[in-house]
Amino acid sequence: MRLNKFIASSGVCSRREADKLIESGRVTVNGAIPTAGADVSEKDTVLLDGKELKAKESFTYLAYYKPIGVTCTEKDAHAKRTVIEDLGLDKRVTYAGRLDKDSEGLLIMTDDGNLIQAMMKGSKRHEKEYEVTVDREISGEFLNKMSNGVYLPELDKTTRGCQVKKTGKSSFNIILTQGLNRQIRRMTKECGANVISLKRIRVMNIKLSEYDLKPGQYRPISEKDLSKLLKDCGL
Repeated sequence: MRLNKFIASSGVCSRREADKLIESGRVTVNGAIPTAGADVSEKDTVLLDGKELKAKESFTYLAYYKPIGVTCTEKDAHAKRTVIEDLGLDKRVTYAGRLDKDSEGLLIMTDDGNLIQAMMKGSKRHEKEYEVTVDREISGEFLNKMSNGVYLPELDKTTRGCQVKKTGKSSFNIILTQGLNRQIRRMTKECGANVISLKRIRVMNIKLSEYDLKPGQYRPISEKDLSKLLKDCGL
């Protein structure tokens, strides 16, 4: 098994974060600093900051309703309230795909680093669905522009085409297959409007409505939903 995958399977971080730990020299294999892309077996001793890592036999998978005002970060001295503090678990979990502080809705929280890695791959085009309200009446021109891709000058990127459906005079539903920073807010601004409220209601096959959650609450993901989620992620 690749070393970064093994580290992720221990539940301490994602594979991407594991690569950074390896590069920084904080990981040893059998007492030696490993090379990038190293493989390990069950016979090897892997240490992170001197503490041995073991592959976990079971993981935690939660559907969590992030409230407005809660920051998607594990540690931030400037954040008034973080998702980890809000959850209040006695074990480390993290999120796959953040929501900004002013947005609310579904986060998948887990200690399965391999799932996080798989869900974060933009090339896989995993769907995330949102309900959005803006400060102006929505026109057909607005919907077409949002649907066909919007150039974001701050990021120097054009968004992928996506599904956008008007749901009210100034509200719409949007399904994204990528996760650019503050993407919906930036797209909306470039189309001449500002977001008033933004709520994520679905991540792949996990629907917020099916878990009967209020802001700040969480529930374990059902076995049926988890099975499909893992399958769709190739795990």
